[in-house]
Amino acid sequence: MNYQRSSNEISLETKSKKLIITLIFIIILISFLLNSVLNIISSKRKLPAVYSSSNELAIRGDIKSIDNFKISTSKKIYKATIDTRYLDLNKTELFITLFSIYSGIPKNIISKKLDYALKNSKGYFVLSYNISSRDAKNLKSLAYKLRRLHVFKHINNSTIIVGLDIKESGEKRLFPYKDTLTPVIGYLNKYETKNYRTKVIGKKGLEHNFNKQLNNIHDGILKGERDVLSRISFNKNSIIKNRQDGATINLNISLKLQKNIEMMLDIYKKKFKAKEIIVAVMESQSGKILSLASSNRYNPQNIQQSDIDNGYLSTNAIEYQFEPGSVMKPISIALVLDKGLIKDKELLQAYNTGSKKRNGKYKHGIYKIGKWKIKDDHQFSKHWLSVDDILVYSSNIGTLQLSQRLNGKDFYNGYKNFGFSQQTGIELPYEKKGNIHTIQKYITYKKDNINKATASYGHGITVTFLQLLKAYTTFNNDGKIVTPYLVNNIKSITNKPYLKEQSIQIIKKSTANEIKRILIKTVQKGTGRGTIIENIEIGGKTGTANISNGRSGYSSSKYISSFFGFANDENNKYTIGVTIREPISRGKNKDYYYASKSAVPVFKNVVKTLVKLNYLKPKIKNN
Repeated sequence: MNYQRSSNEISLETKSKKLIITLIFIIILISFLLNSVLNIISSKRKLPAVYSSSNELAIRGDIKSIDNFKISTSKKIYKATIDTRYLDLNKTELFITLFSIYSGIPKNIISKKLDYALKNSKGYFVLSYNISSRDAKNLKSLAYKLRRLHVFKHINNSTIIVGLDIKESGEKRLFPYKDTLTPVIGYLNKYETKNYRTKVIGKKGLEHNFNKQLNNIHDGILKGERDVLSRISFNKNSIIKNRQDGATINLNISLKLQKNIEMMLDIYKKKFKAKEIIVAVMESQSGKILSLASSNRYNPQNIQQSDIDNGYLSTNAIEYQFEPGSVMKPISIALVLDKGLIKDKELLQAYNTGSKKRNGKYKHGIYKIGKWKIKDDHQFSKHWLSVDDILVYSSNIGTLQLSQRLNGKDFYNGYKNFGFSQQTGIELPYEKKGNIHTIQKYITYKKDNINKATASYGHGITVTFLQLLKAYTTFNNDGKIVTPYLVNNIKSITNKPYLKEQSIQIIKKSTANEIKRILIKTVQKGTGRGTIIENIEIGGKTGTANISNGRSGYSSSKYISSFFGFANDENNKYTIGVTIREPISRGKNKDYYYASKSAVPVFKNVVKTLVKLNYLKPKIKNN
């Protein structure tokens, strides 16, 4: 029996077939997707980093004056880079104009660099390595605006646009007061690290001597898990290290005092037409250097070829060696006095010759040692000289007669104890030692020794300016010698104390006080009269010496003129040194080579500056 199917049955069958086909399609699609995922997982590929990090550049430490001014400091510099492949060439002029406005770099310079980059680079190019912190902030804002202006475009279907990028590139050393405290402060050289950052290293002066402490730096580090926007998400596993800049070197030197003395030296150098004038002021009891100044200075940020040619980069207070002349006489006589080899009120022959001149003085004295004739520079009105007379009127003959009483060993060791032929210990590199002959040259069985004789009044030996300054502290410090030092403290993360050497007793207190008394008398009656300042205790000794030409002997026109001494009030004691290299010795003002005409007035004005700035306070006498 045949049955005819209803329309409902046919409709139901049709729907079932469609459902099966749909299910089969979905299964195939899911299988395809799963297969694709498995292939991606199993294939080699570069996954995005789970962690992200950033560094903050640390910089070299500061050198500061005692009055808290930064003599030398560092600042961060940034570099500006672009990838020229992403630059829309139709908007090149817009980019140049905006970059110039925001960076302060002239348009023509940027244009030339960009032209070069478009022709020669493969894309990445540095427009500037020397962007300041302020300009870097502005340029970062500009980078965002350039993207909105579509100055940079997508390339090769990339979803990333590499536009203008600003990053830390290193540091720049600044000297806010230009040539102040040079050459003591020193200068630096730049170098590039492995990660292309610009750093600096000290080459001279304090910058070199404390390079390790100043450059003891650690960059700041931020490291943690990265979120979907590639920002660091901080949690307990994150790493945070604060930036640690280099140590701060705090000096004993006052900027105000230093500048006052430097300006004064500039005036006197021009007046004397000198090659250089060096001045130092030191606390006699502690060794603190309050000022160490030279007329020959330079800007460490802008060193000129002339600075190099003229030797301005050298710290001549410790590097220049010279024959000191008569400033050695108090030291020589102190050694004899300390050994008890001078009788009370003893008189020594002046070895005057001939009859008196019209001025009531004899001709210059002459003393013979073998084939050598030693003369005095000054004339005397008497045949016999006291120890006071020898120093006050600077007699070579009187000084050498006293020095011959010392045996060679005591003479040699005495000069060594005063610090000669050895470094002073100041915190500066390349310090010279000078030369006082070997001990054998001072030992003899004869009556007189020529090496002892000439050395006693400062000839035939060489010293440095700072050696003399150190030696003279002894007379203003009860016979104790102190080590000069520039640095008050070093502030760093370790905070270790800055250790200074202790004073050493090298002659008796009574000896030091006796020499001090005569040095005060020298200022009142002798070659140092030009330094007198009322109600300030001042003592010292002049010295003038010809400059050696080596084997050819001594120059007849080149001199070193010095005055070393002290200035005291009731509460403060300062040792002060002045040395003038090659003041004019010919022409109208040819007498400037005499220390009494050059070094003495400079010394007096240094003391006046100390009074003006309240380092010294004249004693007020009661009526």
